[in-house]
Amino acid sequence: MSETAFAEKVHSTTSTASEAERSELPPAIDPEQIDEGIERVQKYLLSIQHEDGYWVGWLGNWDATLVSDYIMFMHFIRSVEEEKQRKCVRLILSLQNEEGGWSLYPGGTSDVSATVKAYFGLKLAGHSPDELELAAARKVIHGLGGLDQVNSFTKIYLAMFGQFSWHEVPTVPPELVLLPPSAYFNIYDMSSWSRGILVPLSIIHASRPYRPLPESAHISELFVYPRKKTALPDSANGRWTWEHFFQFCDGLLKMHDALPYKPLRKRALKKAEEWMLERNVDGGLAAVYPSMMNSIIAMKALEYPDDHPALLKALAEFEALMIEDDELVKFQPCFSPVWDTVITMIALSDSGLPPHHPALENSARWLLDKECKTRGDWTVKNPNAPTGGWFFEFDNEYYPDTDDTVMALMALDRIRAHERIDGAAEAMERGIEWLRSMQCDDGGWGAFDINNNKNVFEKVPFADHNALLDPATSDITSRILECFGQLQLPKDDPAAERAIKFLKRDQEPEGCWYGRWGVNYIYGTWQVLRGLGVYGEDMSQPYIQRGADWLLSIQNEDGGWGETCSSYEDPSLKGVGPSTPSQTAWALLGLMAAGHLEHPSVEKGVRYLVEAQRAEGGWHEDWFTGTGFPKVYYLEYTMYRHYFPLIALSDYQKRRNQT
Repeated sequence: MSETAFAEKVHSTTSTASEAERSELPPAIDPEQIDEGIERVQKYLLSIQHEDGYWVGWLGNWDATLVSDYIMFMHFIRSVEEEKQRKCVRLILSLQNEEGGWSLYPGGTSDVSATVKAYFGLKLAGHSPDELELAAARKVIHGLGGLDQVNSFTKIYLAMFGQFSWHEVPTVPPELVLLPPSAYFNIYDMSSWSRGILVPLSIIHASRPYRPLPESAHISELFVYPRKKTALPDSANGRWTWEHFFQFCDGLLKMHDALPYKPLRKRALKKAEEWMLERNVDGGLAAVYPSMMNSIIAMKALEYPDDHPALLKALAEFEALMIEDDELVKFQPCFSPVWDTVITMIALSDSGLPPHHPALENSARWLLDKECKTRGDWTVKNPNAPTGGWFFEFDNEYYPDTDDTVMALMALDRIRAHERIDGAAEAMERGIEWLRSMQCDDGGWGAFDINNNKNVFEKVPFADHNALLDPATSDITSRILECFGQLQLPKDDPAAERAIKFLKRDQEPEGCWYGRWGVNYIYGTWQVLRGLGVYGEDMSQPYIQRGADWLLSIQNEDGGWGETCSSYEDPSLKGVGPSTPSQTAWALLGLMAAGHLEHPSVEKGVRYLVEAQRAEGGWHEDWFTGTGFPKVYYLEYTMYRHYFPLIALSDYQKRRNQT
C-alpha cells in the first residue's frame, strides 16, 4: 500500500464516526451552552487580571522540600522565627502520605530525598524521633535504602550540619568556573538552572561551613547498617564506563581538596563569587528558589556581614517567594507572570475578545516592558545573536527562554500589537531573530541554550538531580513551528524543515511524543499536532495520524483525558491517569488539528469540559499537569485549568462554525 493510500485509510477510519458509534452518543451539545461557558471563563479571567496588566497563578508544589529546606536555611543562618517554623511544620505534616513518606506530586510514591528533608526539618524544629509521624517516616527511609540514598544536593546540605562527612559528598569544585567555554566540560554546557544552583554550591563545598546541632537534632538513625559506602559501579563487559571515569575523577578531586595548597582555589572562589554577584539582579539569582537559597548560604560561607547590600537583596528576593497565612507557610519555586499572561492573552483573543480590548492592550504593554535587554548566559554559545526575547518570571534578565518568547510573539501577533502599540513591531522582530538563532544543530529547540545536550555529563556524580542538561524538545520545537505558521513565514524555511525532521525522529513507537515541560505524552503530542497543523503540514501523513490515533486510544470513559507524573518514571503509564481539564483541552486541540473534529471522542471531550466547568467560569484540578524537572520536581500551574480549556472550546466552536 502506498503512503497516500495508507494515509487515506487511517483518516477514513479515525475521523468519521460509524452509525453505531453515533447511536451511543448523547445528543450533541447545544452551541449556545458552549458559548455561555466561554463567556463565563472570559469574565473570570478578566476579573483576576492585575491592574498592571499581567496574570499570574499560584505555582504550587506538592512535596515538602521547599519548606523543609527553609527550616534548614533558618537554622543555618542562625535566624529561626519560631512562628514561621511552626507553620512550616504544619505544612510538612499535612503532606505526609499514608505510608509515612513524602512524595513529589499528588498520588506519587515516597521519595527518599524529600522524605529525609522532611524528617530533618521536623527534628530541627524540635520533634522527637519517637513521634508516630517520624517513626513512620524512618521506616520508609530504611525501606528505600537509608540516608546514603539521598541525592547529592541533599548530602551537601546535611554535611553543613555534620550529618554527612564532606568526603562522602560528590565534589563540586569551584575550579569549574575557570574552564573556558571552549573546554569540553564547562559550566556553559550545563543547563542554565544547574549553573545557578551549582556555582554557589561550589563555593559552599569549598568553604565547608559547619553549624553544630544538639544531639536531639541528629539523624544518624536514618542510616542503614552496615552502611553501603559509595563505590565504583560494576564494569560493563569488563571495561570502564563513563560512570567509572567520573567516579575516578571525583576521587582525584577529593585528594586535591585534601592538599594543604591548592594553587587555583583562591582564584576560582573569587571568580565564582563574581559570577554569582553579577547575576544577583532583580528577581534573584536565576529567579528560582534553589539558586537563590544557595547564593545566600554561599555569601554566609564567605563571611559576608549581615548588612551587606548583596546579601540583603538576595534575602529579600528569596523571601518574596514565601506566602504566609494564619496557619501555613508555603513557597513558590519561582513566579510565572510572563507565561500566564501570554497564554491568557491567546485564550482571550481566540475566544473572541477584540484585539483593541483594554485588558489585552494593557497586558501587551506590560509584556513589552518585560522584553529581555541583557546579554545573558545564552550569549556564550550564541554570541552573534541579537538581544531579545522574554523570560518566565517578573525579572530574570540573564535567562530569557524560547518557550516564553514564542508564546509572547504569538500573543502580541494575535492582538495585532505591532500595528498600534509603540515599540511592539521592533520587539517582535528582535524576538523572532533571537528565537531563530537559538535553534540547535539537531533541528530542535531547547529552553535556554543551544546545543546543551552532552548526555555523558549526566554520569557526573553531582548530576543526580536529573536536570544537568537542556536539550532540544518536541514540545518547544513544535510550538515554534506553530509560531512560524501563525506569522506566515515561508513554507520552505530551512529552519522549519530541520525542525520537522527533528519531530519525526523524536516520535515514540506508539505514535506519541514526550512532553518535557508538561505532563507528559499528552502534552508533547498535542503540541506537535497543533504546531504542525498551524504551520501548514499535510495532516493526513501517517506519522501525524499515528499521534492522533494514540490520543484517541487513551481517552477515559468520562470523556476526558489524563496522565500523571508517574509516566516520567514508568513509560507503561503513558496517557494513563484521571481526567483533568487542562489535559483534556490539550488532547482536543491535538485531535482537531489532526482533522478529527467530527470524531465522537471530540464531542465527548467537549462535553466533559462543559459539564466540569464551575459556576464562576473556571475549572478545578486535583492533579499536577506541569513539570519542573522530571523525576525530581513537579509543579501545579494553577492557571492551566482555566486558559487551556478556553482555547480548546473556542477552537471547537470556530471549526464547527466553519464547517
